[in-house]
Amino acid sequence: MDAPLKSIKDLLPELAGASRRVAELILEQPDLAGRSSITSLAAAAETSPATLTRLAAALGYEGFPALRAAIATDHGRDLQAGWEADIGTTITPTDAPGRVLDVLAGTHAQALRAAVAAIDLDVAGRLADLIVDAGRIAIFGEWGDAIPAEELQIRLLRIGRPAWFHRGYQEAMVAARLLGPGDVALAISRSGEHRDGVRFLGRAAEAGAAAAVITGSTSSTMARQAELVIDTGIRDGPDWTGYFAGRATDTLAAGLIFVLVAQRTPDSLGMPINTIDQE
Repeated sequence: MDAPLKSIKDLLPELAGASRRVAELILEQPDLAGRSSITSLAAAAETSPATLTRLAAALGYEGFPALRAAIATDHGRDLQAGWEADIGTTITPTDAPGRVLDVLAGTHAQALRAAVAAIDLDVAGRLADLIVDAGRIAIFGEWGDAIPAEELQIRLLRIGRPAWFHRGYQEAMVAARLLGPGDVALAISRSGEHRDGVRFLGRAAEAGAAAAVITGSTSSTMARQAELVIDTGIRDGPDWTGYFAGRATDTLAAGLIFVLVAQRTPDSLGMPINTIDQE
């Protein structure tokens, strides 16, 4: 027997009147249909319990209770599949808050250990040297990658580095065209395959700027384009839990670059811009 929700959807064109209202209600609110009594669901569809009984029979079930149980199972399976595709399998919808916290902290710690092992400090130092001497620093990031990218730009600007943050194709292309020899184009991309990031680094390199990327994939298109590659050790994952853990590695790598630049320009930490009174 097919999944009940699919069977109802397939049968829908043949239904009319009260039977169609019931079917549409079940498809729109399968959670309600999977937990409601025959009387309450009939009332919600403005029909009689007999209509639900007939619909169940038309679908091959002995009665509404059997149909309701099948709907609950089918809908629960869909919810679980959606959860696993989005959040992942290491956390379940019923985990206690303490368990959720432990898993998130554990995956973060594991990701950070991977980053520490993967980051090439010589490459990071060379990138810091280029940023110190750069006339213009363009930093690119999209979606989740934009978070550490923009934070790095803010930190660099605070210590007097001429840094700008960019996202989106048009902005990235304009920024890349403004660069030249002695400038730095830095992209943050976990996958290293973001189309706009690829174009940004390519255009910047053509203009003579030093192209660098912070990424979890050293074999990616952006890594192949870049003069300097900071490997975070965590590739782009299939679910949110893995991506969230990897975020820590992006932030770590960006934070490392900032501190290395600050070490090379210690006088910048006492600049007036860092001591502006809060209004």
